[in-house]
Amino acid sequence: MLTHVDKANRPTMVDVGDKAVTTRTASARARVVFPADAIPQSGDVLRTKKGPVFETAIIAGVMAAKRTHELIPFCHPLPLEDCKIDVVWGAPNEVVIECSVRATHKTGVEMEALTGASVAALTIYDMCKALTHGIEIRDVALLSKTGGKRDYQK
Repeated sequence: MLTHVDKANRPTMVDVGDKAVTTRTASARARVVFPADAIPQSGDVLRTKKGPVFETAIIAGVMAAKRTHELIPFCHPLPLEDCKIDVVWGAPNEVVIECSVRATHKTGVEMEALTGASVAALTIYDMCKALTHGIEIRDVALLSKTGGKRDYQK
């Protein structure tokens, strides 16, 4: 059963009033893949005319995670206690982004982790699109969640 649809099949926010307050965590990943000839991997630093790419993506991802409720309908505003974003080179010409989020609340933080990873990936695309529009954002996925009714591990 879908949780954001009422008995009359209308969209609705989930009532979390009776849920227990627990520590909720979630981690998500996104990959940014550059065409092989577009950008060489040169250590951990990637700079464009717009500035330091990885550092800017980290800031954008954290900002987005904190504002998920403003972007995704029916997400509850959550006071995030922690949000960490790691941006590293993976395979050649691939950047791997992982976003981990924690809050003590009545509802989970999966959407915050997914939003943080996604916006960090979009920021990398934006900062590097002058090199090529062949950049691809791939494999946005929830890796894990804890707290609430059930835990999840990919």
